[in-house]
Amino acid sequence: MIREANINDLEEILQLYLYLHEESVPEQNEHLTDTWEQIINDSNHHLIVKEIGGKIVSSCVCVIIPNLTRNVRPYAFVENVVTHADYRGKGYATDCLNYAKEIALKENCYKMMLLTGSKRPETLRFYENAGYNSNDKTAFIQWL
Repeated sequence: MIREANINDLEEILQLYLYLHEESVPEQNEHLTDTWEQIINDSNHHLIVKEIGGKIVSSCVCVIIPNLTRNVRPYAFVENVVTHADYRGKGYATDCLNYAKEIALKENCYKMMLLTGSKRPETLRFYENAGYNSNDKTAFIQWL
């Protein structure tokens, strides 16, 4: 099943993010709770999960960003694409990206963007096969 996360999914998502780049689960505190509630309650923030047998095994985030250009059409930004190591290669991340694309189309977005820190050829091919290209834009990151 593919769906948007709900308020009860926080713990599973934090565990899944250990397969992304996190080294530990954040401390359970008011800041974490407030951030989670902000994400869940933001109509432009879509945390998409793939569930198999009641377990969240893959996820991505799709944020719809209002915009004043391109005939006042928004764009979508995709981030935190991750699949549990035991479930990779089964198309679950592709399902999440396709769900994100459906949201972007429904919201009349004119483009979708994503960044990856991976230089692995198989990861880059995965994104190309999902319809993304690295030719149209150049990304710059400034870490704060």
